[in-house]
Amino acid sequence: MSVIQIENLSFTYPGSAYPVFEDCSFTMDTDWRLGLVGRNGRGKTTLMRLLDGTLTGSGSITASVSFDYFPFAFDLNLSARRAMKRAVAPFEEMEAEMARLLAQGEEGVSAWGELEHAYAAAGGYGIDAAIEKEAGELGFPASELERPVASFSPGERTRLMLGAMFLRRNRFLLIDEPTNHLDREGRERVAAYLKSKKGFLLVSHDRWFLDQTVDHICALHKTGMHVEQGNYSSYAANKARQDAFEQERNEKLQGDIRRLTETAREKAAWSDRVESGKIGGHIYDRGAVGHKAAKMMKRALAIERRTEAMIEEKKSLLRDIEYASWLTLHPLEHPARVLVRLTDAVAGYDGRAVLGPMNLEIAQGERVAVSGGNGQGKSTLLKLIQGILPPMGGRVHRASGLVISALPQLADGWSGTPREVGEREGLDLSYFLMLLRKLDFPREAFERDMTGFSMGQKKKVLLAASMARPAHLYLWDEPLNYIDLPSREQVENMLAETDATLLFVEHDRRFEERIATRRIELKRN
Repeated sequence: MSVIQIENLSFTYPGSAYPVFEDCSFTMDTDWRLGLVGRNGRGKTTLMRLLDGTLTGSGSITASVSFDYFPFAFDLNLSARRAMKRAVAPFEEMEAEMARLLAQGEEGVSAWGELEHAYAAAGGYGIDAAIEKEAGELGFPASELERPVASFSPGERTRLMLGAMFLRRNRFLLIDEPTNHLDREGRERVAAYLKSKKGFLLVSHDRWFLDQTVDHICALHKTGMHVEQGNYSSYAANKARQDAFEQERNEKLQGDIRRLTETAREKAAWSDRVESGKIGGHIYDRGAVGHKAAKMMKRALAIERRTEAMIEEKKSLLRDIEYASWLTLHPLEHPARVLVRLTDAVAGYDGRAVLGPMNLEIAQGERVAVSGGNGQGKSTLLKLIQGILPPMGGRVHRASGLVISALPQLADGWSGTPREVGEREGLDLSYFLMLLRKLDFPREAFERDMTGFSMGQKKKVLLAASMARPAHLYLWDEPLNYIDLPSREQVENMLAETDATLLFVEHDRRFEERIATRRIELKRN
């Protein structure tokens, strides 16, 4: 156990006028399971890249361990066993070189000894058994490790990659959004795995996942970094209490400042009037009058000092409150009760069925969650209903004149600035941009090309575009992937109050439990 110390860290991307970090300092322990949370664009991935040395800022980072970043390049052509082994260290190359040195006899003894020491220090002698142990904890029997990595699903590759990372010695792991390709079962397995480990910094926007895996939270607030012990739920509760206290204190200070300012003004005016009374032919004691006026002025100045102190205190409040504006959705009403009906529908690609035969009805006002493992056809179902994918068999009936608003899983093929996207998609531009602003999207980014956006910013453009399009039916494919926690809660609160008809795929368990009126699970036949 040792300490990682970050002092006076500052970083600004070249060409940007806005610093990501400015004179930030904090300390973390190498045994912590630390969750990193914050709004999109607040610098979570940037911080990880500063730690692992990919980016360079000012300030200092002091640590007795090395940093490894997830995700990393994983050789798809190798077997899972060989890919994991290579991700830990070049064991096979080291073994070949050790054999070559041994063949040289006495000439190679010294070099062999140095290499053998490095091989042993990296865990080379027990690497196969260690790989099987980690893979077993992640749900892979030893026999599965001989399959090529390319034959595993993206979620399965994520699990293999994490297993390889935890085999590395003297490392602090930087795990950036591992849940994006994990279905519910995969998230549960990885959560249990991470809970049994220590020594990592984890970025995730899944509240349940964070609660299961971390014992400390580092929150990137507007004014800097805040670190506290606990999971996300305890942090969120503490943050809500602090925000409520600051709101209440702010309102009290506003009232006190108004009252004291008025009192100081009155006393100063009264002092001026009394002092002016000394001028002229009066018979009363001018010295007494002057003393009283001076005393009143002294009180007025004391009140001003109290007021200034309160104003300074007020400036320190509310600076880290994340204001979450209410989002709105404008669904269209359709005369038909059933908007979509599938009858023995089959869908797939290149003549291979991946979905069906399936029977399904979607009635107006339902919010239907689609669940199932990776590769079970969830995205295929949405494409089938949207009409992008024709059925290979059976029927797909859509109500006459049905208007669909779709949100794809990825921003592939989307380009241009948000303003250009809104114009190209035929959206109400002011409404679309307003939705982006409410999702904490920076106004200056309206004129920047999407290709330079973070994954979270790209997903917000897709989300706002779908929301800005009035429709009878909304088809959303993993709408919360890469979206920050405050924005997730905004979307969740909006949907909980709407009568929109929605068919969605989303692995955020808390979101699904609150939003879905019905859940269907796809299973491979």
